[in-house]
Amino acid sequence: MDDRHPERRTLRSPRSPRTRPLAPLAVLGLLVASLSSAFTTPAVALPTGADAVTVTRSCAVPSRPGEEACLALKRTDLHQNALSPQATPSGYGPSDLVSAYNLPSGGGAGQTVALVDAQDDPNAESDLAAYRAQYGLPACTTANGCFRKIDENGGANYPTADTGWSGEISLDVDMVSAVCPNCHILLVEADSANMSDLGTAVNQAVAQGAKFVSNSYGGSEDSSITSADSEYFDHPGVAITASAGDSDYGAEYPATSQYVTAVGGTSLTKAANARGWSESVWNTSATEGTGSGCSAYIAKPSWQHDTGCANRMETDVSAVADPATGVAVYQTYGGSGWSVYGGTSAASPIIASVWALAGAPNAGDRANQYPYNHTSSFNDVTSGNNGSCSPSYFCTAGPGYDGPTGWGTPNGTSGFTAGTAAESVTVTNPGGQSSTAGTAVSLQVSASDSAGKALTYSATGLPAGLSISSSGLISGTPSAAGTSSVTVTASSGTASGSAAFGWTVSTGGGGGCAGLAAWSAGTSYVPGNQVSYGGHKWLSTWYSTGATPGAPASWSVWSDQGSC
Repeated sequence: MDDRHPERRTLRSPRSPRTRPLAPLAVLGLLVASLSSAFTTPAVALPTGADAVTVTRSCAVPSRPGEEACLALKRTDLHQNALSPQATPSGYGPSDLVSAYNLPSGGGAGQTVALVDAQDDPNAESDLAAYRAQYGLPACTTANGCFRKIDENGGANYPTADTGWSGEISLDVDMVSAVCPNCHILLVEADSANMSDLGTAVNQAVAQGAKFVSNSYGGSEDSSITSADSEYFDHPGVAITASAGDSDYGAEYPATSQYVTAVGGTSLTKAANARGWSESVWNTSATEGTGSGCSAYIAKPSWQHDTGCANRMETDVSAVADPATGVAVYQTYGGSGWSVYGGTSAASPIIASVWALAGAPNAGDRANQYPYNHTSSFNDVTSGNNGSCSPSYFCTAGPGYDGPTGWGTPNGTSGFTAGTAAESVTVTNPGGQSSTAGTAVSLQVSASDSAGKALTYSATGLPAGLSISSSGLISGTPSAAGTSSVTVTASSGTASGSAAFGWTVSTGGGGGCAGLAAWSAGTSYVPGNQVSYGGHKWLSTWYSTGATPGAPASWSVWSDQGSC
């Protein structure tokens, strides 16, 4: 399994709670909030603890390839069961998420967000009702058609109930409710946490008509994921999200799928700035924080252009995941009411629900490239890291794209629309070229199209003897010395881009005599042919291919006619 995190080798063994001391101001804030709640109806409380934040994983860590784990982390330092009916639960609620991510307060009518989880939560619908009642959201029930629960085959033969995955399910349905209260919710329960069952549930969600599918689970990569990718996640016209992982820096699947949007995690806090919020990379410890990294198996999608990872790079976008700045969740199967949850399991359904607010992807589109067409539509997260790495952007936030947070967090819904972003073609400039007359060359020019379209190449100004193929390969043998200004153009048919560079051809040992072609090893010569080579004129005296003028025994083929 994952050598970065040896604890993953243990199957269903409890993990020691992670602790993180809170800043003094946070402790003071809790005290003030506690006093205020005795006399007034308080605002939503930030998730705080008395002296430390402690969490427990909802699901057992994977023990073998192909097994996945839910990525929900539950706060254990908060005791909310004694809350009075008038008190607001700790953790961020719907109004906080709407404010932090600049979302419309309504919307989503007619859209269905599917949630893929393993095992059964027998209290899913009743817990969902309690959450929505707490925050004044419209009822979402089986009776009114808003909520549906099915097994991986589309029926009601639900799998075995599981308290750990029930926490994940509660988190998922509550996040959809918080972000897209008018969306319908389809809960698809897989028979097990094996990729084969979870993947079958993904296919079932799409077959049921869902255009937004959230997957809050992950596991280490292995060679089987390439076949799983095409079998379970290749659904054009559907926005599929996947959690990036909760074990700090390192790639996880299915977040590294070329067909999904990989969702990283942040720490979200209120701030005295224009936005009213600030975010940084979620990183609690060396083994707890958002995942990110370069896939070892999945090829790089055409729309992803970072240069440090030759394969698929994780992540694409992000949302709140730090349990210390976590979200309120209502759970009774495996819980006793209100809890605060974190983990990238919170981030994935949040992003799927924002996507539902934006509207269904166009039929046939690879929806996961939409954020890459609207990179200015996100809150750029520029601080924090989730470990040590090289190149640094794999694990360290900075301006623009980075591994832990992708392009950032939602700032409205425009980052998830097909939109009308102008298509662009970028040609990678190969830089100045030098070659020798008479010596064969080969140079591959590369380019990328923002819409992921195939490109055709052409060139002007190439030195005599060279040509470019439609795939961008410049080849041939320069026949004369000189300097050329070359322009290579790549076109998709609807957009094009160019790169210009110089190309110098020197005489070297291949020519130099005006009016004579340079000798070429690939040319067949007959008696009477004249060439230039090494600053001399040479006369062919016999039939030859590849015999170098002036070389030993070449006297039988070439006659030196003197210098130029």
